[in-house]
Amino acid sequence: MRRTLPWRALGAAGAVGLLIAGVPRLTGAQPNPWQTLVLLRGIALVGALGLAFLLDDPARHVTAAVPTRRPVRQALRAALVAPLVALWWTAVLLLAPPASRPPAAGITLEAAVTCVFALAGAAAAVRLRDEPRPGPGVAAALLVSAALAPLLAPESWALFVPSADERWAAAHDRWAVLLVVAVVGWGVCGPEPVARRRRRATAARAAGGAG
Repeated sequence: MRRTLPWRALGAAGAVGLLIAGVPRLTGAQPNPWQTLVLLRGIALVGALGLAFLLDDPARHVTAAVPTRRPVRQALRAALVAPLVALWWTAVLLLAPPASRPPAAGITLEAAVTCVFALAGAAAAVRLRDEPRPGPGVAAALLVSAALAPLLAPESWALFVPSADERWAAAHDRWAVLLVVAVVGWGVCGPEPVARRRRRATAARAAGGAG
């Protein structure tokens, strides 16, 4: 399974994220807290765009017939990259200017929500379509959603607040709710539809009988 992972997309996203995080140190810039927060949110989105390709599998129609259920295969893929993602995000936080770095727990929660939504979107695309490489479409949808979210979110549900804002703690309670929603959505979209499973099982038996 490790060889089927989209390492190029993941590596490119990781490299771009680290490069962006290192720009202030490379240039000697001293961004203010809001600028650093926006920078880290952008890097989290870059990482999520890489994870949008995690469920791409050129051999999807072959692996669909294996005994291991699809949610387990998806979970294994996520487990293989999770340590690398954690190390990458730790490096990003360490590269961010310490004087203007937002609270690590809060911004890490935001990054986790963004990444899990990318995985949930990929799982939904796999469930609803037979496309073996849904990553590009999921990444595009994620970009559009990220652009529209700050504009469409109601004021009472403010999410993208500055770290010094008194609403920071309340906003991250909402981010925690979104994390639960994303995890549940991924879980719901994980299993293959029953009708499709039956069609493939019937086709496999027919192919076996013909052989």
